[in-house]
Amino acid sequence: MRLIKTFRIFIAGCAVLALALTSILNAVAQNQNHLDVKKTDGPVTYPVSKKVDHVDDYHDAKVADPYRWLEDLDTSETRAWVAAQNKLTFSYLNEIPVRKQITDRLTKLWNYERYSVPFTEGGRYFYFKNDGLQNQSVLYTVAALDGAPRVLLDPNKLSPDGTVALSGLTVSDDGKLMAYGLSTAGSDWQEWKVRDVETGRDLADVIKWVKFSGASWTPDGKGFFYSRYAEPTDAAMMAGVNYFQKLYFHRVGTPQSEDVMIYERPDEKEWGFGGSVTEDGRYLVISVWKGSERKNRVYYKDLQSKNTAIVKLLDDFDASYRFVDNDGPVFWFTTDLDAPRSKVIAIDTRKSERGNWKVVVPEAAETLEGVNVVGDMFVTSYLKDARAQVKTFRLDGRPVREVALPGIGTVTGFGGKRRDRETFYSFTGFTIPATIYRYDIASGRSTVFRQPKVDFNPQDYETKQVFYTSRDGTRVPMFITHKKGLKFGGNNPTYLYGYGGFDVSLTPAFSVGNLVWMEMGGVYAVANLRGGGEYGKDWHQAGMKLKKQNVFDDFIAAAEWLMANKYTSTPKLAIGGGSNGGLLVGAAITQRPELFGAALPAVGVMDMLRFHKFTIGWGWVSDYGSSDNPEEFKTLYAYSPLHNLKPGTAYPPTLITTADHDDRVVPAHSFKFAAAMQAAQGGTAPVLIRIETKAGHGAGKPTSKVIEEAADRWGFLVRALNMSVPNS
Repeated sequence: MRLIKTFRIFIAGCAVLALALTSILNAVAQNQNHLDVKKTDGPVTYPVSKKVDHVDDYHDAKVADPYRWLEDLDTSETRAWVAAQNKLTFSYLNEIPVRKQITDRLTKLWNYERYSVPFTEGGRYFYFKNDGLQNQSVLYTVAALDGAPRVLLDPNKLSPDGTVALSGLTVSDDGKLMAYGLSTAGSDWQEWKVRDVETGRDLADVIKWVKFSGASWTPDGKGFFYSRYAEPTDAAMMAGVNYFQKLYFHRVGTPQSEDVMIYERPDEKEWGFGGSVTEDGRYLVISVWKGSERKNRVYYKDLQSKNTAIVKLLDDFDASYRFVDNDGPVFWFTTDLDAPRSKVIAIDTRKSERGNWKVVVPEAAETLEGVNVVGDMFVTSYLKDARAQVKTFRLDGRPVREVALPGIGTVTGFGGKRRDRETFYSFTGFTIPATIYRYDIASGRSTVFRQPKVDFNPQDYETKQVFYTSRDGTRVPMFITHKKGLKFGGNNPTYLYGYGGFDVSLTPAFSVGNLVWMEMGGVYAVANLRGGGEYGKDWHQAGMKLKKQNVFDDFIAAAEWLMANKYTSTPKLAIGGGSNGGLLVGAAITQRPELFGAALPAVGVMDMLRFHKFTIGWGWVSDYGSSDNPEEFKTLYAYSPLHNLKPGTAYPPTLITTADHDDRVVPAHSFKFAAAMQAAQGGTAPVLIRIETKAGHGAGKPTSKVIEEAADRWGFLVRALNMSVPNS
């Protein structure tokens, strides 16, 4: 569960090649004479990826980078390569007869109403609704839940193909104004605007060059705080590094050029700032972050008086401190300081020395994920073996009750204000579509607000949680979901998914795509690997930097467990993951190519020696380490997927996916990996790359593109795993 004080969507996509499909095809036409092909031993013929004589020196180790030219994303040569690879991939996918059947079933199942968790401001409710196949969900507002809702913002009208997405919003305390951010084609870059809630019309305000930031209103509704970067050059916009974020205040009705810079650190290029106004309107709390570190600083500014200095409340960068709420000068935080699974503390800003800190909710056996204050209570979200558990406490820390949940699943929501007497939350599981509940704070009673109707019977499926032993003896949990009555003889098509990094926890969630996989007789398994946040700081740190190999060992052990327990076998086992999970898949198939029947690495970090050279990649050094460090270089080089492909090795069928507008993990990672893997492939299995146009790292992707990708993914696996698919 992600508990929120005010409702803010903070989703980011990514970007690299600002090219429409037509421009790519034009590039192909202009470069056809230069695209030779290489015949493989099998049925697939690959476009030739030229090699250049480029070598880097890492601490006296000479490392070749023959596909460095593919990092230049805007050249006609790279564009032609992209088009040729897409032509090959889609011609291969188009030959799979069952692909249309899968697309039709996905489309039918996806066509159901779904809602977000409502939130309130100024006596009004706000929530998102998708009628089913709308590319983007529509934002509605209503004065009373039983009233007729009114459309406040429909992102589907912002672009004909649904590739402009709402990527952030916050409503003023009086409910009259809404600041909202838009992302185009999945980019992390946001453009913010201001809308009058009553009229539904935009004001003249336009805020540009925002990235990795929300917005927070002052209590009078006259303006909001946000963070931005300097305007980049055209050449640097999609792949240039992001440094020197600054915190600003924007006054409604004035141009961005007049925004007041609140805080910057020209001496600290990697520092970023998140500004949030407390519910009582008195303080601006500034969380100072550095990359993906799970540590931060906390500063604050008293807004009661003009020209007050910024106070450095927590400046040691020794732990994670998440601001929860305040009771006047007393600030509540969750922190993992001396508490790997986190606790709630109170700091009186008038006597903020550590000896005066008080523990309000102590560390528990479960992992504390989030806290909010609603109805004069702490609503706390825990993970108990990667499944949701929610408890309430009085503000003095006395326990009240545990919230009764419908089963094994994930909870989001429980936002609201200190004096609210109701809140809302969403519950979902692997076979439970997200159901929205209203929760009465005083009685602890939950009632259904919206329950989706999907064209399947959840009772036909079962989810179980197992625990297996990794290479070093660590006990690792894994969820397994499939149709009831499945025979276990080692012949079931199985899709094993993982992530294992950045303190991110994989918890049960409903997916139409995964449901279709299981309808076809597939098993869906999710391994909760080290590097994630399922068991707190220690679990995360056990999969970081020099210990990253533990993550891959955990994943490989999950595959071996599924085989040993007769769920599947090598010819029927596919693995998948995205972003850091794409790295996971790349490392797994380079370390154990004989173990897997197919691989689906998505938007993966594949070049572990150069990831920090692009966009926000430098921020991942806290989790991965850096090739600039001699000791960390050795570890990175030892598992970097790009650098551990061995010519002549029989790799499993692999469908690499990326997007031309991914400015989080730039597509050059996948481009170079695909070129190198095609050249190294010693077997007959296909190595293909699917490059989505006008899309980014995943956030805000229109429904139509999500369905297309899922159909291609499962179609590829049907062929790779030799599956027999029943007629729908």
